[in-house]
Amino acid sequence: MCGSSRIVLFADFQKKLWPNQIGDQMAKKTRRQFMEQSMFATAAAVTAGTAKQSLGYQSSSPNERLNVAIVGVRGRGNSHISAFAGRKDTEVTWICDADRDIGAKRVTEVGKRQNGNEPQFATDIRKVLDDPHVDIVSIATPNHWHALGAIWSIQAGKDVYLEKPVSHNVSEGRRIVEAARKYEKIVQTGTQSRSNPGMQQAIKFVHDNELGKCSVARGLCYKRRKSIGEAGNFTPPKAIDYNIYLGPAELAPVTRKQFHYDWHWQRPYGNGDLGNQGIHQMDLARWGLNVNELSKSVFSYGGRFDYTDAGDTANTQVVVHEFESQTLVFEVRGLETKDYKGSKVGVIYECEDGFVVMTSYSGGAAFDKDGKKIRTFKGNGNHFDNFLTAVRSRKTEDLNADILDGHLSSALCHMGNISLELGQNLPVEESKKVILGSMSQDNAADTFDRTLQHLAKNEVDFSKYPMRIGADLDFDPTTETFPKNDAANAKLTRNYRAPFIVPKQGDV
Repeated sequence: MCGSSRIVLFADFQKKLWPNQIGDQMAKKTRRQFMEQSMFATAAAVTAGTAKQSLGYQSSSPNERLNVAIVGVRGRGNSHISAFAGRKDTEVTWICDADRDIGAKRVTEVGKRQNGNEPQFATDIRKVLDDPHVDIVSIATPNHWHALGAIWSIQAGKDVYLEKPVSHNVSEGRRIVEAARKYEKIVQTGTQSRSNPGMQQAIKFVHDNELGKCSVARGLCYKRRKSIGEAGNFTPPKAIDYNIYLGPAELAPVTRKQFHYDWHWQRPYGNGDLGNQGIHQMDLARWGLNVNELSKSVFSYGGRFDYTDAGDTANTQVVVHEFESQTLVFEVRGLETKDYKGSKVGVIYECEDGFVVMTSYSGGAAFDKDGKKIRTFKGNGNHFDNFLTAVRSRKTEDLNADILDGHLSSALCHMGNISLELGQNLPVEESKKVILGSMSQDNAADTFDRTLQHLAKNEVDFSKYPMRIGADLDFDPTTETFPKNDAANAKLTRNYRAPFIVPKQGDV
C-alpha cells in the first residue's frame, strides 16, 4: 500500500471509531506521525524489495522489522509474546491488557527478551491503534473481544494474528472476513495445527482417498472440567479496567468466583468447551471433510451435568452437522471418560476402507478396516512463522489458516450452541425418540447411546440434571442464516454496548 493510501485509511479510521476521544492537537500530532511513518515505510519497502521471504526468515535490518502489539497477555497471549519477542525481524512495542498488574509484569518480561527495549502499555486497544508504527496486532483476549479487536485493528491498517475462536457469534466472523478483504490485510487464525506437517500429511492422506471416501469426521473434546463454584456477586480485581474488559458485552456484575479463565463457561464472554478447546478439533474435522462452507443443518444435545454452578454452557454436548454428502459429528465430554479409538482430544476420519485417528495437534495414524495400523503421521510446525511469511509476501494464499477458515470453523461451533440453546429439557426415553426423528438420526443415535453410557458411568442423576435436546435447524450456507427462523437468526449476533459495537454487514 502506498503512503498516501495509508494516510487516507488512518484518517477515515479516526473519524469512524472514536472522533470525540482525540483532541485536535493530539489528532494533528498523530496524523503527522502517521504520515512520517508512511513515507518511511514506502522508502523502506523500496530498499528491502529484494528481501528474502522464505519461511522463518529473520532479517536484522531495522527497515524490515515489524512492530507488534499484543492484546490480552495473561494466558495464551504469553505464547504470542514468546513468538514475537526476541526475534530479529519483529519487536513487541505494545502490551495491551485490561489487567494492569499482568500488563506491567509482561512489559518487564518482554524488555528482558528484547535487550532492555520495553514495550509501551495500555489497557485500551484504541490507544494502541493510534500508534501508526504498529504493523501487527496479535489478539488473545477473551472470546467476546476477538471480532471487535480484529476489525478495529484491520481498519487501522494493521495485519492481525487472531486467536480461536475468531468470533463470539456467527455474524462477527463474517464481518472480520469482510474487513480483511476490504482493507487487504493479512489475518491469521490461531488454529496452529494447520501449520504442523504431521497434520498436513494426514489431511492429504484423507483428501487423496487413500482409504476411500471420508463420510464422517468426528471431533473429540474429552477434557475434564470441574465446577467453577456457585454463582454470586463478586468484585472485579482492583487491577482490572472493568469497562474495557466488558467491551462489547452488556454491563453486568461478575458472577463467577475466579475472574480469569472461567469466563469460558459463561455465554456473555465465552462459548463453552466447544469454542475453547473444541474449535481446534472442529476446524480439523471440517478440513478433513474438505468442505469450505457452513453446513445445511445442525442438531445438538447435551447439558451441564453433575454440578450446578456459575457456568451456563454445556459440559457434555454432541453437535451433528450435515453437509451435502458428509457429516461432521462433534463430542464434548467434561466429566471423567475413557478415550474413543485411542483419542481424547483429537479427530477421527471415518472412511470406506478404514479410519484415521489424530490424537494430538500433530500426530496420529491410519488404520484399515481390521484395525491394523498402516501409516503414521507426525511433525510440528510454526504457525507464527507462517503468518509472518504471509505478512511479508502480502499473499493471503500463503496463510495456513486464513480468517475465512477461522470464521467457518468457529461458526460451526456457534451453530451447535444455537441449536442447544433453542432446545428443551426432556426425559431420556423421550429424548431418544426425538433424536431418531432428526435429520441426523444415524450419527446422532449412535453417539447418543455412547453418551448415555458415559453419563451412567459418572452416575448422573437426570432428575437433577436434565438432558437438553436442541432444535433441529435448517441452515443456508450461502446467506449464513436459518431460513424462516427468527429465533435462531436472532442468535447469529448479539446486542452490543456502545461504543464497542461490531459493525453490521456492509459497514466494516
